[in-house]
Amino acid sequence: MWSRRNFINRTAGAGAALMLPGWINASALLKGELTRLVILHTNDVHSRIDPFPEDGSRNAGLGGAARRAALIEKIRSENEHVLLLDSGDIFQGTPYFNFYLGELDIKLMTAMGYDATTMGNHDFDGGLENYEKQMREHGNFPTIISNYDFTDTVMHDKYIPRRSFQKGDIKIGVTGVGIELDGLVPQALYGPTRYLDPIAKVTEQADILKHEEGCDIVICLSHLGYKYDNDNDKVSDIKLAQNSRSIDIILGGHTHTFMDKPDIYRNKEGDNVIIHQVGWAGIRLGKIDITFERNSKNKCISCEGIWVKEA
Repeated sequence: MWSRRNFINRTAGAGAALMLPGWINASALLKGELTRLVILHTNDVHSRIDPFPEDGSRNAGLGGAARRAALIEKIRSENEHVLLLDSGDIFQGTPYFNFYLGELDIKLMTAMGYDATTMGNHDFDGGLENYEKQMREHGNFPTIISNYDFTDTVMHDKYIPRRSFQKGDIKIGVTGVGIELDGLVPQALYGPTRYLDPIAKVTEQADILKHEEGCDIVICLSHLGYKYDNDNDKVSDIKLAQNSRSIDIILGGHTHTFMDKPDIYRNKEGDNVIIHQVGWAGIRLGKIDITFERNSKNKCISCEGIWVKEA
């Protein structure tokens, strides 16, 4: 069976590829000794409840909650172990947010069965109290964020820095990290929330998930942004990958980056980290397939971007 590092390197070279049976232990597959996990992810949906109008523009007919829900349901019907995650900026962008302040967004995500989200800067647009209210009244999935200190806010007991999920015999750790709010969000909207060092805090949580809680794979939901060409001081997903440890996959947001294939970077200990982001407005649904061999726990990973229009 391919080692995790060799497989990731081959996958990166091949582009956005599906798992090919010839690249894994065929006898183990036939004996049912492999466990498959499908990770679905979104970012920066921005209250795009309806598809873009059919007006001949670049995004005409793309996106929409109904298409996304149908595709998620189809994938779940075909796979036993599915994890559905979001990387923030659920709110803001259409009149649905102006009228309903995120209520419809959270209700739809609950109906789709999201497992977790992190917070984006636009999730503060109705104020921290509004975010807390919408999640408390309409959400049944956690907000996972490691580098916002909400101690003196209404969110003080409404978020968690990490969580592990059990899918079959696979234990998946999830943590989250958000962008600096100062200068990006009016201070009145986030109040006394304190922004903490994203690399230090998320590494701390990833270490706990990997080494203390024994997770087979650790995912970071990031709203830092994929990269910044003209700002070397700004923390991005690439910098996070290169300067952290214990994280296997970074699912990004904020920069609305459409990635046709995942990027692979080495972390500070020389291990590979996958980075993936699927644009904005629900135009794409990200999908990462992982196959685990039960005995050795070697991990074969491949990634693809799914066009929601094709649901």
